[in-house]
Amino acid sequence: MELNKAASVVTKVGPWAWWLSWWRRQSPNRQDRFANLAPVAAVVLFLAAIASAFWYLRVEEIAREQEAIKRDVEYAQQRLRLRLLERQEQVMRLARDVSNKEIRTDQFLLRAEALVQQYPEFLSLTWIDDRRRIVANQSISSISPSQQLRAGTVLKIGETESHFSLARDLMQPIYGQLDAEADRDTQMSVLQLHTPLTSDQGRFSGVILAEYSMEGLLRYGIPTEVLAKYAVALQDGSSRLLAGQVIPERIAMWWLLPGSDRRNNDYEVPVSPVGNDLVLRAQAWRTSQGLVGSGLFWLVNVLSGMTAWMLIGNWRHTRRRLQAQKALVAETNFRRAMENSMLTGMRALDLRGRITYVNPAFCQMTGWNEADLVGAVAPFPYWPDQDRELLMKRLEEEISGQHSAGGFQVRVKRKNGQLFDSRMYVSPLIDATGKQTGWMTSMTDITEPNRIREQLASSHERFTIVLEALDASVSVAPLGSQELLFANKLYRLWFGQNTEGHLRLVQEAGAYSGEQASEDVDDLAGLPTESLTVASPGNAEIFLPDLGKWLEVRSRYINWADGRLAQMVIASDITPRRQAEELAEQQAERAQNASRLITMGEMASSVAHELNQPLTAISNYCSGMISRIKTQQVNEEDLLAALDKTARQAQRAGQIILRIRSFVKRSEPNRTLSDVSAMVNESLELAEIEMRRRNVRLTHHVAARLPQLMVDPILIEQVLINLMKNAAESIDSAQRPSGQRQVELRIVPKQLGQQSVVEFSVSDTGQGLPVEDTERVYEAFFSTKVEGMGIGLNLCRSIIESHQGRITSENLYNSAEVTGCRFSFWIPVETD
Repeated sequence: MELNKAASVVTKVGPWAWWLSWWRRQSPNRQDRFANLAPVAAVVLFLAAIASAFWYLRVEEIAREQEAIKRDVEYAQQRLRLRLLERQEQVMRLARDVSNKEIRTDQFLLRAEALVQQYPEFLSLTWIDDRRRIVANQSISSISPSQQLRAGTVLKIGETESHFSLARDLMQPIYGQLDAEADRDTQMSVLQLHTPLTSDQGRFSGVILAEYSMEGLLRYGIPTEVLAKYAVALQDGSSRLLAGQVIPERIAMWWLLPGSDRRNNDYEVPVSPVGNDLVLRAQAWRTSQGLVGSGLFWLVNVLSGMTAWMLIGNWRHTRRRLQAQKALVAETNFRRAMENSMLTGMRALDLRGRITYVNPAFCQMTGWNEADLVGAVAPFPYWPDQDRELLMKRLEEEISGQHSAGGFQVRVKRKNGQLFDSRMYVSPLIDATGKQTGWMTSMTDITEPNRIREQLASSHERFTIVLEALDASVSVAPLGSQELLFANKLYRLWFGQNTEGHLRLVQEAGAYSGEQASEDVDDLAGLPTESLTVASPGNAEIFLPDLGKWLEVRSRYINWADGRLAQMVIASDITPRRQAEELAEQQAERAQNASRLITMGEMASSVAHELNQPLTAISNYCSGMISRIKTQQVNEEDLLAALDKTARQAQRAGQIILRIRSFVKRSEPNRTLSDVSAMVNESLELAEIEMRRRNVRLTHHVAARLPQLMVDPILIEQVLINLMKNAAESIDSAQRPSGQRQVELRIVPKQLGQQSVVEFSVSDTGQGLPVEDTERVYEAFFSTKVEGMGIGLNLCRSIIESHQGRITSENLYNSAEVTGCRFSFWIPVETD
């Protein structure tokens, strides 16, 4: 819509009138800018036109040169192709004569020698049979003996293998390249022609290998007029130079400065019959300076540049003047806005003490406007009546220059009569010439900071009261110093006013946790060099004989109010708790011993039956010997045999009594490195008595090479005997038939996460545990047996957990039917 209106306006009033009207509507600054830019734009357009003309002429010249090099390269490619085809025909005639057996080896050498001498591009002609054995070879004399293919030798597998096989499979001439890095250590690139030989039956019988020198092909196959006009090179498919001169790659942005570099004017074409593996590339020698080398072009550039530079300089000078004026106005407005938006009140006094300036913040603080304050002399209207003498003295000191750099605090009266606290800072007022014209005073309302400071002081007092009333000793001391920064009432009661108690607590706690007791402090960093680099040991419990107390010590590093690194130590009295723990340990030990006695009491009938057998045997042996001695029907050998059997039965009874005695004897817990197999054997000998009485079969499996455990063996044996006895009782209660009365004990190693453990499991074929009582079987005085006391499994769990292990139970199922129960516990293996 607007474009249509503008077009209609232009049509009515004419283009010149429209441009004149648009020019008059612009501001003077914009008119000056356009007037200065117009000559510069004209010069730039003139320079662009000249550069475009030169560029167009250079493009036309490059196109002609490119057409010429294309024509000459294709002509050279045809010449080289014809030469290769002629040599190929001669080699094929030689191969045909060899296949027809028209020539022998000596005749082959004569004809090959003639070809090599006649055509300088030939390096060698070689007759190779189907087994890659060299029959004959004719090479030029310039090839060293180490580089020749000797007759009678076998061609290496890696050398020309693919070309040889391709000629055998296709039964036609095959071209291939031999690089300068080939196995024969030749220093030149070689083109090979493999011409197949056939036998009388038409089968493959070998090849005639013709080797061409790439340099010879380039020198004798390319016309001399092409070599004189261009830089010519033979390259492979990957643009690697085989012969000729090195030709650099093309420039991607050649159109930017056409003709500025010769690398743009080149052409390449593949050489037949070799194909894309051999490329002929040529580049024209540079014959003209191009656009960059034209003197007229540079003269026009220099003149245009000087004109544009002078016009731009004049335009920039005018623009800088306008910018300076704008900056001056903006700076003035900015400073005025900054003064008006400051929250700090500003007041200026002349040398006689009269107010010459106040900012809006000062007026807002006092409630007086600028007209009431500017020009006023002391006493000022914002001075409280009761502080006039003090404020007058402050003003005299201010005018005389006797002011403190930290400022001073005074009370100020608002216009409504309200008072507030303020802090004033005074500094000399210096003008642009460096002369002092008065004093500048800044005023800040500090009523709220004063209130906060009073609250903080009150809070600190309450905090100190709380610390003084704590039941724990609290002390703070800097690292590497004997100064005590803080100590509460209980600390002073225990240790006094010095740091000896603090250091003693740190030392005792460090010795308890196995760390270094004393802290070395780095002089440069002010940090401890040991404790801050290791993990915190946690709480430490120590005993102080002089106080007769057990203390729980906790420490941490804090930054003190003055920035120093300090250590805070909190010591709590835990003597009642330790005494309760010791009493609980004694009660647990008594309970364990009582459990063993109860277990043996329950097994008394089985033990009596077990002891009755050896005692009956001893009685029978003794009665038999007495009767035979009386009748004098005994000899010495029978008597010794009967006494030996009697001694073995007595030893058997004594071992049973000894094991029972060691099991029920009360002793202090003694954890040692114990062998698992020994503990299991001791447990089995006592448990098998109960198993035989209840007609239960006991099987066990102990894994080989189990590690030793740091345990109390008597306690672990107690757990195993209790679990096996419970299993036998469960089978007996379920009244299982003889084939299903079985208890299995398995001890195997296991890995739980990163921890190695030994797992003990006791499985039975009894009635299992009630589902609702699965979680309660370990509770004290809870039992699923009618006559049970409910302390067996509770003690078992306490014993296992005291060894840092865990005990679990689960029912065994066959479909939905409970077929038994399994109790398992594991004990960790301690690693160094």
